[in-house]
Amino acid sequence: MSSKKTFLLLVYVLCTFRAARSGDSGDARPCSGSHCPGGRESRPPRQHNPTTQGRSINHHHAPSSFPSEHHATLLSQRGRTGDQTRETVQTRVAGVFGPVCADCVTPQRPDHVMNDTRECKGIECRLPLKIRPNPRQRHCVGDACVLGTSQPPLIHVADRAAQFLGEFPEIGYPASESGAPLGVQLTCDIKPGENEVPAEDALILHLQLAKGQEKLVEALRAQQVVIRDLQQRLVEQQGALLSQQREILDHQRRMFEQMDVVKAQYGLLLETVKQFSFQGLQGELQSYFESHLVGLQNQARSHLQKSDAVHKVHVDTKVVNVVGDARHPVLGCQIVCGPEEYCDFQKDPPQCERCTMCPPGFFLVSQCSPTADRMCQDRDECLELPSLCGERVKCLNTPGGFRCLGISETEMSTGLCGHEYFYNQELQECQACSDCDGEPVGIPCTFTGDAVCGTVTENELSQSWTASIAVPPTKSKSTSIYPGLQLNIRGREESNLLTNHNDYLNLQQHGLLWIDYNFALKHSCRNFLQVGVRINGSEEEGRDLSGVRIEQPERKFFQGVTVSAAVEVEPNHTLSLMLKSPNQYCNQSKDIQAYELGGASFSLLWLSHDTGAVAMTAQMTTAAHYQSNYRPTFRIATVSDPYIVALTHDSRGVRFMESGVVKFVLQQAIYSMGHSCIREGFSLIAYVNRNGTNQEVLRSFKSGVNYRDTSITLSGATRVDSEDWLNFEIAAPSQCNVRYFGDSSGISMLSLIWIPTAVSSMFTATVLRTGLPSGAVRNKPLLFRQMSPNTDQMRLAGSGEAHAQRNFVFSEPGTVSAALNLKLIHSCNVVKLTLYRQGTNGGQATSLAQQVGGHMPEGSEWASVGLRTSFEVQNGTAIYVSLDCIRGRINQITHEGGTNISILWLAS
Repeated sequence: MSSKKTFLLLVYVLCTFRAARSGDSGDARPCSGSHCPGGRESRPPRQHNPTTQGRSINHHHAPSSFPSEHHATLLSQRGRTGDQTRETVQTRVAGVFGPVCADCVTPQRPDHVMNDTRECKGIECRLPLKIRPNPRQRHCVGDACVLGTSQPPLIHVADRAAQFLGEFPEIGYPASESGAPLGVQLTCDIKPGENEVPAEDALILHLQLAKGQEKLVEALRAQQVVIRDLQQRLVEQQGALLSQQREILDHQRRMFEQMDVVKAQYGLLLETVKQFSFQGLQGELQSYFESHLVGLQNQARSHLQKSDAVHKVHVDTKVVNVVGDARHPVLGCQIVCGPEEYCDFQKDPPQCERCTMCPPGFFLVSQCSPTADRMCQDRDECLELPSLCGERVKCLNTPGGFRCLGISETEMSTGLCGHEYFYNQELQECQACSDCDGEPVGIPCTFTGDAVCGTVTENELSQSWTASIAVPPTKSKSTSIYPGLQLNIRGREESNLLTNHNDYLNLQQHGLLWIDYNFALKHSCRNFLQVGVRINGSEEEGRDLSGVRIEQPERKFFQGVTVSAAVEVEPNHTLSLMLKSPNQYCNQSKDIQAYELGGASFSLLWLSHDTGAVAMTAQMTTAAHYQSNYRPTFRIATVSDPYIVALTHDSRGVRFMESGVVKFVLQQAIYSMGHSCIREGFSLIAYVNRNGTNQEVLRSFKSGVNYRDTSITLSGATRVDSEDWLNFEIAAPSQCNVRYFGDSSGISMLSLIWIPTAVSSMFTATVLRTGLPSGAVRNKPLLFRQMSPNTDQMRLAGSGEAHAQRNFVFSEPGTVSAALNLKLIHSCNVVKLTLYRQGTNGGQATSLAQQVGGHMPEGSEWASVGLRTSFEVQNGTAIYVSLDCIRGRINQITHEGGTNISILWLAS
């Protein structure tokens, strides 16, 4: 038998012994005889739930808990079958508590005594007599049993064990003050009305709690070990931190010591320098005085040797002639200074300088003299005119002008500066107009410009410069499209406008610049490629002027794009062309091929400020997804004259204050989703709003893409009147989801130049409906129908003239900027568009610019190709456009919307 079973039997015997000792009569004498009747009435049997007991027995093994009444019955049955076990138990109990007799007789009590003093146990002792349960019948075995008497009851193992453990604290838990063992409250200790727990279940719970406490103690011990380890690590880290702090303090102490040493050495060096300087200065002074003393002694001896009659002392002429005359110059200057000059003694040797003229905004304090310059003082306009900026606006005086704080640039440029003042855009303040002081006024002072004195010479108003562009080979490791590849510019002409350094252009003159670059390539880069124009200022950082995205094609074919921009430039500004990729995968691609375009693919149009032109750039804002037509909104980036060119109240258009000709370009980056985008494509339309009514000016077409990044662009020239608006609209298919991008990288930019009509004119035309080329077209000229009236500078050749409806003829020399858009259906491998110039003598035509387009995108109904360039013309120069289809045929060319030519002429 295992130790646990032995422990259970021992507890059972102890409980029996306890019951024998703690009877109501107090008689603990052992009985004798074959039968020992019990002197106590048995209690009613307890109700047990077999299911609960079975579950607890199965869950908690029987040897690990005290036996219940059911267990006692099982033990008695086992005792009948196994005599050896019974004898063993009796022997062990006799050895511990004395002999146990089998035949014990206990005297019986009368019934009335038993009814009055019924024996009870546990919670029954606290119940009233009327509700106590009747005693159970006791059974006895042997000859001494008397009929009608009950046998002794079965011993309640749980109660006896609890009492035994209470009396022997060294075996179980210590007893509490009430005598009950700690940890478990037995049935006899529970007050009436509370939940009664059977004693045997309480013992089982007690043992379970004991086991739980042991596990809890073990867990706490493990946690204590972990806590000790953490404390040890914390102590180690604290020690390391203290050691580091000590090292830092040591380093600081060493640094302070070194600083003290350096200070001491510096003090010694300073003292040495002082002593050396003083000694050297003392020696120089001593030698100087000694030399002068010798000279004075020699002069005294010479004077003493002279006659006493000579009393006049001859002094050096430099001291006598202070004012000076024609033969004797002023003190310090070798020559006599002029009437508007003075002798500047600060220069070595002294020289004659021109008297300074008081600048505008200053008044004279003292006139120029032979020995002093003219003195001027700034005029305080804010003090002289208290209401200069208004009652509620603060005035700030500046050298030569003033500034009204809190007033916008547009308001100041409208004439708020007042008479004899103009608004300086660079300084953003009002400056006094220049006084020509008797000289002729070449250009009078305006609200936004200073006066120009003297006779205005005939200067060039416009120039053009062209070049070809080469793409460096991308297969070399030194060139990478991501994050940017700088294209090589190969200039063909030498000009005083700029100098070419292959990779960039260095500008040499002030003015306005219009840029066009025709570019065509095929690639397999992921996402897209972007080609743009970038300008770097002499002092400020560079910025992107424009950028066009070339989408990733589903098939490898050539794609032609044109990048245009307008900007105000100054000397030493640099201009460069960039080819970019949004990711590094394009650097690993070897399938990038540029098309060799005929003519000059890059052109510049320069305009002098003398033309009165105004340049403006505006950025488009990022828009959410749209499924219909979209009108972009703008934000001005730069503008040279905000009075002439400004945005409308809703920022969706550009407003003009004076009549003139406008050259514009709009480039919008988009991302489209949907098959209807490919089928119908996009159209970009330019309108001029006159008296509240929009009139379409030009339109361009772009084939759509699905889940691709691309760009749509439109460029042209139009005439505007005072208070006219220029606005734009993008027409997208109804089932096409489009996102419009706008940022400072140039991918979505509006650039324009406004030019007065006195030095400019414009002309627009579209293709003629009859005689459109179709089929296998080989370098066939296009015929046009003019949309605007003829001007004095250019016209379309009419009937009766050579090359009628084909040639655009110029009657005055100047500079021309042309933009051509063509919308067509074709199956050509390459469709080529070329602009030719024909001389006055009817000689061989030369190619000015060229652009190509590849296969039509699969699923698209229309395709487009266009070019832009600038060039110079003479009286009688003619230009025309030809179309060429390589390996394919031209099916249709639209004569309405999407096909047009726009020409701007400028005086040179």
